[in-house]
Amino acid sequence: MNEDDVLARRFEENRGHLRAVAQRMLGSRGEADDAVQEAWLRFRRADTAAVDNLGGWLTTVVARICLDVLRSRGARGEEAMGADDPELAAPGEEPSDPERELLVADAIGPALLVLLETLAPAERVAFVLHDLFDLSFEEIAPIVGRSEVAVRQLASRARRRVRGAGPVADADHARRRAIVDAFLAASRDGDLTRLLAVLAPDVVLRADEDAVRTAAATRWRGGPSLSREVRGADAVAEAFKGRARGARRAVIDGEAGAAWSTGGQTRAAFLFTVRDDRIVSIELVMSPVQLGALKLEMLG
Repeated sequence: MNEDDVLARRFEENRGHLRAVAQRMLGSRGEADDAVQEAWLRFRRADTAAVDNLGGWLTTVVARICLDVLRSRGARGEEAMGADDPELAAPGEEPSDPERELLVADAIGPALLVLLETLAPAERVAFVLHDLFDLSFEEIAPIVGRSEVAVRQLASRARRRVRGAGPVADADHARRRAIVDAFLAASRDGDLTRLLAVLAPDVVLRADEDAVRTAAATRWRGGPSLSREVRGADAVAEAFKGRARGARRAVIDGEAGAAWSTGGQTRAAFLFTVRDDRIVSIELVMSPVQLGALKLEMLG
């Protein structure tokens, strides 16, 4: 097998995922296929021998191409594609394969597409990559050229608009609030069993540089040193065991969170992402600049 064949095989292994990403962002099969083809051309020209996560690398490339397309649409003042797009509103059309059927039936329903078209390009990219494809805010930040906190705000704003151009339903917010409260209570009590009950198995804790430095200086409140990233329920539960005594409940960018303050000044914020009644990620923010960018309301 020659080098071109190897490259083609590696790309084809990711083509379905890349088309799904592009189609959800752009809402057009034709434009999605064009974006994937452009990604293939860039892949052939790039030196990817040292790339550990090729799927992630290609997703980033496609996302940037889609972002350029979305921005170009806005600059040209084009009419957004929606439910009237003949490519999308053709229930009698037989999909070419099961993958395309999944895309049409699940990924680009006309109602979702219309809502996505109301978002600014960066909001749309942040929402699609995070909420639909589970990329972290850290991974999305360089794609849209924003900080991690700014990307979280973009996704949060987009999420509210997609869910009805208004606040998240009270019942949903109350459920997430209860899960975060249970996490904080279990952490204060040092109860590993209760911590594990509210953490997803693949939960990830991410800390900014200020948090890592502070933890090193204070020995993470008497525990092990803190890394920029901690993965897995057991490791995250151990990191928080008995160490949330100073954290207070808060609403951060409209979502359930927690914060620690001294002298009337917020020193740390804990931002939670909850799915299916489990915490899937926690971001620990201690950078004064990033904290200042958060919309934070203490609850007591």
